[in-house]
Amino acid sequence: MLVFIFGMQFTIVGKEISWEFMNFIIIALIFCAYFLNIRVPIYLFIPIILVYMVFNGSLVYWQSWCHAISVMITYWSFNKIRRIQVRKHPFINYMLVGVVWGAIMWYFVALKFSLSLDVYLQEFAYLIIFEALLYSYVAMLLRESTLKLHLLAFANHDALTKAQNYAAYTSEIKYLFSNSQQNNLNLSMMMFDIDKFKSINDTYGHLAGDRVLQNVVSTVQTVIDNNDPRVRLYRTGGEEFNILFPGYDLQSTKTIVKEIFLSLNNLTVNVNGKSISITVSVGVSSLSNYDQEPNDFYSRVDTNLYHSKKNGRKQITAI
Repeated sequence: MLVFIFGMQFTIVGKEISWEFMNFIIIALIFCAYFLNIRVPIYLFIPIILVYMVFNGSLVYWQSWCHAISVMITYWSFNKIRRIQVRKHPFINYMLVGVVWGAIMWYFVALKFSLSLDVYLQEFAYLIIFEALLYSYVAMLLRESTLKLHLLAFANHDALTKAQNYAAYTSEIKYLFSNSQQNNLNLSMMMFDIDKFKSINDTYGHLAGDRVLQNVVSTVQTVIDNNDPRVRLYRTGGEEFNILFPGYDLQSTKTIVKEIFLSLNNLTVNVNGKSISITVSVGVSSLSNYDQEPNDFYSRVDTNLYHSKKNGRKQITAI
């Protein structure tokens, strides 16, 4: 941005119209401070202003010094608003700062170049229009960005439990599988499901079953957050969940797997005055050189889970 500003100003330095790109400079200042959120330290900003004044041949003009001070105050004001803002996008505050200090900056320019009132008002009006267009454009971009984030979250998260869903799991396991194979990295997976979950639904109702699922996710996520945020939980089926452990071999997973297992098997969910206790069965395995695709890895973990369920449930099979 600095190179562009100096390059443009070079074409009119020393001429009577050397103020011509003034509005562009103000808009560039707003764009950097607001949209890009660039914070230039004062010990760097002052030398930049001085270099620009030397470049522009304006060191001997008091109006230029007043203008330079106005520029610094404007930039400081934008950054101040950014730090203390309460609303997410305080366009009005930024607009007011830009308009007020823009008028002051143009005032000193008008004094220096003896601009008529008509020219001053015309250029100031252009500045207001440019600012309004800039903020409108930024607001549009932010709305689109927020919408995309909401859609992405909706597409990758389970609506009931807020855990990441099967689509998110599929995307992540493809990446982790490929990355782990190519770079010889460890990768482990834990799969568990709630024992006799259908019986819970049949006995207590589906709303109670939903409450159980929500409590299971909350409990597991708490354990994960307390140990390693890199570990990710996914709801991949009705009562089936997968947990990916990037960078973990089978031995390394034991602490977290055991903590999750014990937490869930001691979990009691209260629904309408009734206490529902659950148990879970678990399968765990690590990535093997023989795995040709993610489903090979998944199938082995699933086989371990099936072994736990077939042999009495409420146990961990880790091979």
